[in-house]
Amino acid sequence: MIVVVELSVAFVNAMEKSIHSTRYAVFLKVLREGRERAGLTQVQLAKKIGEMQTFVSKCERGERRVDVVELRTFCRAFGMDLKQFVAALEKALGERASKGKEK
Repeated sequence: MIVVVELSVAFVNAMEKSIHSTRYAVFLKVLREGRERAGLTQVQLAKKIGEMQTFVSKCERGERRVDVVELRTFCRAFGMDLKQFVAALEKALGERASKGKEK
């Protein structure tokens, strides 16, 4: 028995895990802006979270994928919680989607 499964392009794109996706680039921008709003340099942030500056740099540049536990650690160092970060991310993604429709 052969089962054919059709997945919509929207569904497949929504689940894309690449660190090179447009949505992940927006995530990285919000992450970097969170650090900057907290008034922290990469060196200061690294010290707060017990990592090296290169770790922070690789995360912010997308060389290293950030998991949810690490994101929580970043957020706490920024003085924000995950809910606030997700709200900022949703806003940025929404703005990006609106701009994409205008083109």
